[in-house]
Amino acid sequence: MFKKVASGVVHKVPADLREMLVADIKVLDAWQNITPLARNEWLCWVESAKKSETREKRIKRVANDLLNGKKRPCCWPGCTHR
Repeated sequence: MFKKVASGVVHKVPADLREMLVADIKVLDAWQNITPLARNEWLCWVESAKKSETREKRIKRVANDLLNGKKRPCCWPGCTHR
């Protein structure tokens, strides 16, 4: 079954992040309930990883941080694309 996953303002949800989001309804609900600007920050932060290992860690951290009530990535200057 296809679940709609909200995007950010500039960035679209990449397949690997989407897969993680739809795998856990609590994570998906948290994702859907943050603002488009906040989603954009997470998306840009994930996509800015230079190594695949870093990207995988960031995707896991998105889930953990959302479940812990965080709205945006910590200690990151923010998306420069908007």
